[in-house]
Amino acid sequence: MKTETVDGVTLPKIGLGTWSFGGDWDANRSSSSDGRDLAALRRAIEIGYRHFDTAEVYSGGHSEELVGRAIRESGIARELVFVTTKVAPEHLAYESVLASCEGSLRRLGLDYIDLYLIHWPRRGAAFGEAFRALNELVETGKVRHLGVSNFKVDLLDRVRSLAATPILTDQVPYSLNDRSYVTNGVLEYCQRNEIVITAYSPLDQGKFKPSAAAREIAHEHKATTEQVALAWLIAQPKVIAIPMSKDAAHLRANWESQDLELSPKELEALDSS
Repeated sequence: MKTETVDGVTLPKIGLGTWSFGGDWDANRSSSSDGRDLAALRRAIEIGYRHFDTAEVYSGGHSEELVGRAIRESGIARELVFVTTKVAPEHLAYESVLASCEGSLRRLGLDYIDLYLIHWPRRGAAFGEAFRALNELVETGKVRHLGVSNFKVDLLDRVRSLAATPILTDQVPYSLNDRSYVTNGVLEYCQRNEIVITAYSPLDQGKFKPSAAAREIAHEHKATTEQVALAWLIAQPKVIAIPMSKDAAHLRANWESQDLELSPKELEALDSS
């Protein structure tokens, strides 16, 4: 398993996103697919996944319930699994952050959260109050590390001064086809300041369109173009990826993408594609 280490914290290069586990991403909770979703989570654990990314908003918290259940039932020692979840932007007041974290811990059925993110920046949010609560959660041990998601450079730079511990990650959309957080300077800023970029939608939510370079490289390595796309991402310093899949074959293929070693020439061709 390939890993990335910053500030003494080691993260798997490939994790599992769970935004549609338990229903829909935006609070539409449903138990109709629980069997399939739990089977996918269990399969991921068997394959070797040890980083699971969820959020309080995903399926109204049901995603957290399923992730926590799968981890608890796996029998794997808690310290060997890295769990990321997120507080919704409408809950960034001091008391609301604390309540959101308690809710996430209850649904996960875990004693602590490894990485707790502000899910989206919100105009007019009282980030000082939010970080007063977030810092308190770290101090009391309910949260191990803090991060953000979808933050651009100016706001990321601002909240770093509010955090009592280093901001571990900025989770952003990043793929071969979506390099908006490269062009806006976030990738370079994070790499320079020892902040991990967590690439979500690294395969464009199943709509990945490979370039000619990706197709050629995939052919040379007897790999899929999706594996090439993931390998390109995680070859970059301070970048990890959390592709989402419930399909057993795709789960394994995504995991095995970290075994694909791309040459400097191939990386350059993908950079330019």
